[in-house]
Amino acid sequence: MSSGVPVSRRRAQWSWAFYDWANSAFATTVMAGFFPVFFKSYWAAGMSVTESTARLGTANALASLLVVLLAPILGVIADRSGHKKRLLLLLATLGVLMTGSLFLVAEGNWLVAVALYVFGILGFAGGNVAYDAMLLDIAERSELERVSALGFALGYLGGGLLFALNVAMVLEPTWFGLADKGEAVRYAFVSVAIWWALFSLPVLLFVHEPPREQAPRESVGFAHAWRELVMTWRLLRSLPMAFMFLLAYWFYIDGVDTIVRMAVDYGLSLGFAAEGLLTALLITQLVGFPAALAFGRIGDRIGAKQAIGIALVVYMLTVFWAWRMTDTWEFYGLAVIIGLVQGGVQAMSRALYARLIPTEHAGRLFGLYNMMGKFAAVVGPIMVGWVALASGSPRTGILSVLLLFVIGGFLLLRVDVARGEREAAARERA
Repeated sequence: MSSGVPVSRRRAQWSWAFYDWANSAFATTVMAGFFPVFFKSYWAAGMSVTESTARLGTANALASLLVVLLAPILGVIADRSGHKKRLLLLLATLGVLMTGSLFLVAEGNWLVAVALYVFGILGFAGGNVAYDAMLLDIAERSELERVSALGFALGYLGGGLLFALNVAMVLEPTWFGLADKGEAVRYAFVSVAIWWALFSLPVLLFVHEPPREQAPRESVGFAHAWRELVMTWRLLRSLPMAFMFLLAYWFYIDGVDTIVRMAVDYGLSLGFAAEGLLTALLITQLVGFPAALAFGRIGDRIGAKQAIGIALVVYMLTVFWAWRMTDTWEFYGLAVIIGLVQGGVQAMSRALYARLIPTEHAGRLFGLYNMMGKFAAVVGPIMVGWVALASGSPRTGILSVLLLFVIGGFLLLRVDVARGEREAAARERA
């Protein structure tokens, strides 16, 4: 971070970024790593490969649908109450409890596992509504790319470190005094809950929301928030470039999230060993840490929009490679490539959107941002799962993701960033 940044703001920025370190353990160990593996081999034991893939895709879609319905409401509540941090910690607590409870789910009880998983995602993704909106509270607009990238970089590093420990637990359970791999996976879920709770403390202690010009409305409820949702959509429509970017984001982030959530399942469907797939995910995390920081610098130099465009081209080529791959080493190669761009496209998307919206309404507009991303994620996992089921080929399912990147890239080309910044500034003056 720049040496010219005041100490108090630098501390707030690092503390904010450490929440990404905290909750990324859920994204890596649970969503991308062990839940798909354990679901197939333990909770959905006895199902066919395509049937378990379809059910996992449906579970991811259901979780995303809940976030779609609640994210804009949570954003309005964050704005109107003036307590983004309180909302963030409340939803983080939900995610922690649901994740720890996966330890208790018995073999074959796939429905309970899915229920806990869905509500865990709700805590994870719902908390990110408030977390993303806090970016404009702790960073100047000239710092957005770097601070956003710092959050994702720490997320990759923190999530990767715990995931490395979890992989070691599964590969060598006796080293940790565990009976077998199944017990190791269950304790991995507990470790995520503890990690998430522990590293949420910096944002609680050192991030302070700026004082509001008007007193916060403590009694903001869901009914009132639903009424204001219509006003939020009108606000977005008054910012045409922010609206156009959200459409683009809707498509391409669906492709990104679908690859994250379905990659391990895809590898298992091709007959690759689970241990090799988990190692590949670890590679993605370790590569993602420096790559996200590098994308922050690239965004500073060429602009967030251009950096996102580079990442989307890489993703398109990656999908083609995944469609044709036959050996486990290729999965490792893909893991490296995805690690180079995954954190970058996420960080630059958040930073670019922050440039296109007024600070005063960051909560509600980031609610729509998260809603659009998760509404897209309803489509992707279902598309992959059911295209694979209908065609009888998981390769056809993964190839369908290419369409999402193509449409998203085309819409991104139509976003005029300079015009969008003028629209946001004019709205703030008004």
